Amino acid sequence: MPKTGPLNLITDVAGLRVGNASDAQVKTGATVLLGDAPFTASVHVMGGAPGTRETDLLAPDKTVEQVDALVLSGGSAFGLDAASGVADALRAQGRGFAVGDQHVPIVPSAILFDLINGGDKAWAENPYKRLGAEALEDASESFQLGRTGAGMGCTTATLMGGLGSASVVLPSGHTVGALVAVNALGSATIGNSNQFWAAPFELGSEFGGAGLPASFPEPHMPPTKLAAHANTTIGIIATDATLSQAQCTRMATAAHDGYARALVPSHTPMDGDLIFAASTGALPLGNPIEDTLYLGHAAATVMARAIARAVHAATSMENDPLPVWSAL
Repeated sequence: MPKTGPLNLITDVAGLRVGNASDAQVKTGATVLLGDAPFTASVHVMGGAPGTRETDLLAPDKTVEQVDALVLSGGSAFGLDAASGVADALRAQGRGFAVGDQHVPIVPSAILFDLINGGDKAWAENPYKRLGAEALEDASESFQLGRTGAGMGCTTATLMGGLGSASVVLPSGHTVGALVAVNALGSATIGNSNQFWAAPFELGSEFGGAGLPASFPEPHMPPTKLAAHANTTIGIIATDATLSQAQCTRMATAAHDGYARALVPSHTPMDGDLIFAASTGALPLGNPIEDTLYLGHAAATVMARAIARAVHAATSMENDPLPVWSAL
């Protein structure tokens, strides 16, 4: 039987830490995935409206294969500044790609749209550079789920979203973990019930143990909130398996199946759905063909669980535009 890592978080992949910073007044925040050492990373985008920084260098044909951190942030285009706060702080620590006597931290990032979620967006100064630096300072193996970090102001079609994470340990000994900010145009729950689309993949009762309904709503016209026209679910899939940048790209691609299993609909023209993949390289592949297949399948399953855990953990705040899962 599959089992989670000890924390059931992406930080069950040894050598990774996660930090969150939130602004409850603005209803937004930033999340940082930090490695004890640079790690191999890649990305795959399937949504129609992505917002990113430094993702071109993650292609397998580019020179730099490793990054110092990955950033998920609210704030739409304003939120890309969160990575600047992270990069400045890492440079002060002497981290980054060495060029002569200079160090340039490599910090790819992605943003989601949370500008009409009930928070006060009339800031005098863009808060995201500060939030990025605060999230880096907060980096730890343990962290909260739900309304925190990049998940602070997230919504779905029917409920408030949030930050989710999950992990699994494979028979090969490799650990796979997911981290995701769920701000989807689609719904994580089925119809008007409290039951999750991801229920077939739940381990124990990690997101309520409600199972599946006896019948399902008409599938061709799923619930959406088209009035907003801007959303995006952004995530990271990580492993301790030794992967090349090309293999990381394949794992990120497979992980998008987790979006489709847990959110209906997903990958829409109004979502910027994106997944980073990260490999610490601590544990070599025993059988490269079989192991990469199992890693990709695990990536999709763990991501689906992380999405449901995000919505399940969300708590209510003043002026929320939608209810939270516990209200069901």
